[in-house]
Amino acid sequence: EKLPISEPSNAYDFGQIINAVNTSKDKAACADLLTVTDPKKLPALLSNKLEGEILLIFIQSLKYYVVGKDPGLVYQHLFYLSKAERFKVVLALLSKNEKEQVQQLFDLVSENQNHQYSPEDLESLKKVYEL
Repeated sequence: EKLPISEPSNAYDFGQIINAVNTSKDKAACADLLTVTDPKKLPALLSNKLEGEILLIFIQSLKYYVVGKDPGLVYQHLFYLSKAERFKVVLALLSKNEKEQVQQLFDLVSENQNHQYSPEDLESLKKVYEL
């Protein structure tokens, strides 16, 4: 049964939804959450709670459910995710396999190129993700 998702109004609500999504590994619900959440609000909503597990379910949800429909939204989320507190720490702790999943998402964003970002934007964001 899929979690009902509505736009979180604050970091606490966002955290509650993320915990539920992460516990159930519900990538479809996570994709819904990322679809209703303004990417610009992501750093504030995540606050200092970004973890490897969370980064990974975001990446997987965007990869399986969002990139084919809206690569521009995926680009925005990747961009603002990189501005979140603890991003560098979490990135440094990713395994080789996890890094490959991030690379796959970037490949899909590149293949589904749209007017909301340029190939140069994407390349510079890849560097931020150390790819």
